[in-house]
Amino acid sequence: MRSPVFPPDRVTVMGVVNVTPDSFSDGGAFWTAGSVDVEAAVAHALALERDGAHVLDVGGESTRPGAATLDAAAEVARVLPVIEALAKSSALPISVDTRKAAVARAALAAGARIVNDVSGGLHDSALLCAVAERDADLVIGHLRGEPATMQSAPRFADVLAEVIDELGACVARAEAAGVAAARIAVDPGIGFGKDEQHNLILLANAGRIGEALGKPVLVGASRKAFLGRITGDPADRRDTATVAAHAIAVFAGANAIRVHDVGAGVRAAAVGAALRRARAESLR
Repeated sequence: MRSPVFPPDRVTVMGVVNVTPDSFSDGGAFWTAGSVDVEAAVAHALALERDGAHVLDVGGESTRPGAATLDAAAEVARVLPVIEALAKSSALPISVDTRKAAVARAALAAGARIVNDVSGGLHDSALLCAVAERDADLVIGHLRGEPATMQSAPRFADVLAEVIDELGACVARAEAAGVAAARIAVDPGIGFGKDEQHNLILLANAGRIGEALGKPVLVGASRKAFLGRITGDPADRRDTATVAAHAIAVFAGANAIRVHDVGAGVRAAAVGAALRRARAESLR
């Protein structure tokens, strides 16, 4: 039996490899003449590996606020060559960031080991079966609605309780579809249908989410807009704020972080984990 992607004895750092023309932070970075620059994307992924990433997360569809849904065939055309090349050139587990069963199936057949679904299986329920068929790992994200509309006045009476309940329902659906319980992690969906205060509450309570659901928690606050509202910085200058947010999330109990700047993420994880250990020692 293979080891878990998000083991309990480390903070897993997932490096972002966006092969999109329109992602909020790095859209178009690996895009040339209307198509993916596979060589550049793979070189970037291998640099993330050298910087200390534990997982490479390849995404072909932007899920930024206001983004339209991409056709599955177009998404496959973007991610598949990159995943195939990484499966040959990297020793790291490869994740595909997708909401679609067809993309998940193609990516898993090409060598991906993890499906990172920001919709938690709600966009395309067949994705859960695709994961189960391959005995793959699954990250269940929290998202109400679609990226195109998710930031239209998000409302929660109790964001922590509601996110836990809704993630729990998604976990139950995944397990009912045959996804192994030990292969599931959850993501509270920072920046996905939440306002600034919602995001801060979820970051500060990452461990409570994991404890309630009995699952590892992945947090992805990297360069998100709410950090810019706090600091006044544009997306390309939010790495310092990202480090602070992720260190706090790890201190609060997050098991994994998803980052653009892996070197900074590794350091944030180390500081957050050290603080968590110190707190545990002080409470003995």
